[in-house]
Amino acid sequence: MCPVCRTDFCMDRPPCNRALKYLCEIFLQERIKAMSAEAEFFCSVHGEKLQLFCVEDKHLVCSMCVNDDIHVKHTCRPVDEAAVALKEVLKTSLKSLQEKHKLLKSEKFICNQQVKHIMNQAEQTEAHIKKQFEQLHQFLCDEEVARVTALREEEEQKRKLLQEQMMRINSELSSVVERMKITEEEIESNNISFLQNYKGPPESTQCNSPCPKKLLKVLIDVAKHLGNLKFRVWQKMKAAAKYIPVILDPNTAHPCLHLSDSLSDVWFGQWSRHTLGYTDKYEGYSSVLGSEGFSSGTHYWDVEVGDNTTWVLGVISESAIQTRDTLPSSGLWRLGFHNGTYGQGISGEILTPLAVTQKVQRIRVQLDWDGGQVSFFSPLTNTHLHTFKHTFSERVFPYFCNVCPSQALRILPVEMAPAGLEVQRLSALTSKIESK
Repeated sequence: MCPVCRTDFCMDRPPCNRALKYLCEIFLQERIKAMSAEAEFFCSVHGEKLQLFCVEDKHLVCSMCVNDDIHVKHTCRPVDEAAVALKEVLKTSLKSLQEKHKLLKSEKFICNQQVKHIMNQAEQTEAHIKKQFEQLHQFLCDEEVARVTALREEEEQKRKLLQEQMMRINSELSSVVERMKITEEEIESNNISFLQNYKGPPESTQCNSPCPKKLLKVLIDVAKHLGNLKFRVWQKMKAAAKYIPVILDPNTAHPCLHLSDSLSDVWFGQWSRHTLGYTDKYEGYSSVLGSEGFSSGTHYWDVEVGDNTTWVLGVISESAIQTRDTLPSSGLWRLGFHNGTYGQGISGEILTPLAVTQKVQRIRVQLDWDGGQVSFFSPLTNTHLHTFKHTFSERVFPYFCNVCPSQALRILPVEMAPAGLEVQRLSALTSKIESK
């Protein structure tokens, strides 16, 4: 019977059993491997079993190798003992690798989340940009319609005046033409008829009556419609586009803080990770920073606190921002309100109560970086509340903390003088000084 197809055959010599041949070859290969592996446990020099490990050379030796010159001064340990010790070292390394692996996976997860978040940020920011430009476009369209309407109204008014004037002129003209015709007919008649019908010269009122009064300023006042058109439209636009001196940075906002689309209002609410840049935030204090730091000059911003029951305002140094897991030990100058009491403090110290007799609805924070002062005022009552003195050596950022769920903190816009008018005022002032 054929070992491959299992059919009977009539040959004197049986066919080759290829399957058996293949199994034999595999057996021989495995045997060779086993012998090679076993040979690895014996010393290639002395043929003795490798039972020791040379610590200095980091390889296995036999009992006879220990007495050789190359290993005589080396430390050799039993295989099991050396393996246990080295495996402990590897376990320590493995533990470090496992921790690093865990950290890298965490960082990878954060990076993936940040990618999703910045895509969401870009989408939302683009929507806000388009919305604001739509408002500006609509404002300009409305203003264009208003300007063209005013022009057409003046055109209609002036046209009606001229039409009325033309009606008066036409009436006078018809009367004069009729009188001229009658007079010409009298002149052309024969003398007998002329003298028989002559009743004297025309009345002086008919010949010398004044023409209709000439109209003044009947042309379109082009200068009124085109003069400084862009400037006047821009002036009107200022009412719809207020300048906010400090813009809040959403990437520094505590997850419990929510910002308005204009980034000028902040209110306290439920925990929500709107941003993954929370490594820059206080874990224990619901604060947010201004987006721009100051390293020179004088700056101020007004904040509407209203009936807010718990708030803190001030400035924080750039170095203090890096350690925002708790209140920093230095670099924070603040004034706050809690439980009906106003207080001031530097960095992590407890707020010292201030003697404020009247409830403050609005706080002005004024930073004089060059002069080394941070002052707080009540602009509605023109009352000075407190001043910190410090020699600044780095950038400081506006600081806002709100823990009141019922009242937002609002940075108020400021009135900005038109640049052109400001230049004119300065030029006029300079001329006045020079004339003196």
